[in-house]
Amino acid sequence: MTAIDPLDNVVWSALTSRQASLALGGPLALRFPSEYARFGALSRPAPENFDALAELVEPDDQIALFTRQDVTPTDAFEVVIRRDMTQMVAAAEPKDFDAARLRELGAGDVDEMLALVDKTKPGPFNTRTRELGRFLGVRIDGRLAAMAGERMRLDGHTEVSAVCTDPDFRGRGLGRDLVLAVCAQIRARGETPFLHVFSDNLGALALYEKLGFEVRTGLRLTLMRKR
Repeated sequence: MTAIDPLDNVVWSALTSRQASLALGGPLALRFPSEYARFGALSRPAPENFDALAELVEPDDQIALFTRQDVTPTDAFEVVIRRDMTQMVAAAEPKDFDAARLRELGAGDVDEMLALVDKTKPGPFNTRTRELGRFLGVRIDGRLAAMAGERMRLDGHTEVSAVCTDPDFRGRGLGRDLVLAVCAQIRARGETPFLHVFSDNLGALALYEKLGFEVRTGLRLTLMRKR
């Protein structure tokens, strides 16, 4: 029997390993607390698993799944969005970056981090997402111009996430430096960086390939609303 790669069911793998202390649920379905991330996972895509996940979601609230194929939820959920995702893993040797302009972001930066995410739409980021890992940022003239950090963490791997640059400061290589710096801190722990990007975001895919990431697989993002 072929072993399942932990990255194939990445949310489940995170919540049953290095982020198990955050897991809500049981053997059929798990989720992050919503203030950290609105991601859930199933041990397998069966009706009873969706029913177990529904018990973890408030009515009208939303939860997202990362799966290898399309899934069909039970009537407890309404599908809001389905999108193709590309999962990439850092494979090349690390590149040099300008570390001098990077700063670690802390609790006092959360409001600005949320505002930057709202402006740039890099993906889900909630009030306690920053606590999932180490986040770095660049300030220019006192403003938070760009940031990136760590989100899902599983045995041997950590996800690079929330990579975003304010449009006023694009074209200065801030995103490049931040991604490389986050990768460096992950590698320093003996882990492999990986990330997710929408498959139709060709510019981001090209950038990450230049930074040493390789496409591992395609995934499906299914965002669902609890009825």
